[in-house]
Amino acid sequence: MNQKQWKSDDVTIKIDYDECAGHGDCVDTCPSEVYELTDNKSVPVNIDACIQCCACVEACPEEAIAHSACE
Repeated sequence: MNQKQWKSDDVTIKIDYDECAGHGDCVDTCPSEVYELTDNKSVPVNIDACIQCCACVEACPEEAIAHSACE
């Protein structure tokens, strides 16, 4: 499994890059603009802005995002 992990003081986001198809639904859905696409993969470049709403997890059609607030 090619899983990447990012952490802030309050949040841990894991993205399974084997599953992430780069549709950008997390980018479009996130109200805090946490994500961007890099090389057709989701990257939480602004993780400190995360409001822990779980919209990214719900929006991902591949279920490639795991979020510590949404388990």
